Amino acid sequence: MDPINGREGLEAFRIASLPPEFYYIPNFITAEEEASILDKIPANRWITLSHRRLQAHPSTLTKNNTLLGAPLPPYLLTPIAERFKQLGIFDDTPHRQPNHVLINEYKKGEGIMPHEDGAAYAPVVATVSLGGSLCLELTVKSSVPEGESAPEEEKGGEKGEYAVPARILQEPRSLLVTTGAAYADLLHGISPVEVDEGLGEETVANWALLGDSSAFEGGRNERGTRVSLTYRDVLRVSGAASKVLGMGRR
Repeated sequence: MDPINGREGLEAFRIASLPPEFYYIPNFITAEEEASILDKIPANRWITLSHRRLQAHPSTLTKNNTLLGAPLPPYLLTPIAERFKQLGIFDDTPHRQPNHVLINEYKKGEGIMPHEDGAAYAPVVATVSLGGSLCLELTVKSSVPEGESAPEEEKGGEKGEYAVPARILQEPRSLLVTTGAAYADLLHGISPVEVDEGLGEETVANWALLGDSSAFEGGRNERGTRVSLTYRDVLRVSGAASKVLGMGRR
């Protein structure tokens, strides 16, 4: 990736049709860096769920949303976290750097229901995609009680001047950054399909920012296995917990 300096450089990658602030950077890491990271993900840390598998580093959060503090493994820091610092992505979070990474693996036909990341984290999420491409789907949170009709801006629908629902196409080696209102006001999910269809400039919010839109000629993306690295800053960190688990000695 060519050097991008500071938040001003990041602004060139804002997805203009979406609520501030979504940023999409293609080719954030190289193919060699991607292969190295995939090779270093530990096989014995996977937790298998019904529709995907995942692992959390340095640990999962406790019931009161506290992180058992310990360093992130080096393969998750170099070069990715160093480039975050160049872009100033976590400059405004309490720890000024990510302290937690969730690794998700989605095989062909797997997905996740629309959800929000919640109050355990600072409102900054940086996701690096590895392996395959897929569409992330954005929807507006509904504050309407069950059984009542949603206002027009929450139907089919636009919210203000921005088009939501929307899709973001995440290519291998790309970075997607979500901050501020985009973090707080929207839900995100992945449909459990084998093929993303109807892709194009009118239907994909970040189409103009894609590294290689010609790869989706015909408006189709045949999914393969995709691994995502989701970097966040957990607000509450327990320093004592790492000593109990011996994490600091790893």
